[in-house]
Amino acid sequence: MLTELTIVDKIECLANGVLQIRDRHQILKDGQEIAASFHRHVLNPGDDLTGQADRVKAIAAAVWTDDVIAAYQASLPATEPESDATTDEPASGLSSFQPTSTTTKA
Repeated sequence: MLTELTIVDKIECLANGVLQIRDRHQILKDGQEIAASFHRHVLNPGDDLTGQADRVKAIAAAVWTDDVIAAYQASLPATEPESDATTDEPASGLSSFQPTSTTTKA
């Protein structure tokens, strides 16, 4: 009988509080692993933990103090507000672009 199983097999906590999670997807035949693959994802301090494994939630709760979340957010680059205006002007540097074609005769 084949069984598929997914487990969180590695949780790494970086100095800035970011959690790196590795899931192991296993295929078992009669209880013995016959194949496995991995999937990795990252959680930043303050991220929504809905759907995460209980172990991940417990580590995030221990590591992500208010100070860690605030320091992480302060370390992010400032973002400029998005403009509502649209323009038909080409992007900078593209206005002089002229496509060329070449033909060769045999």
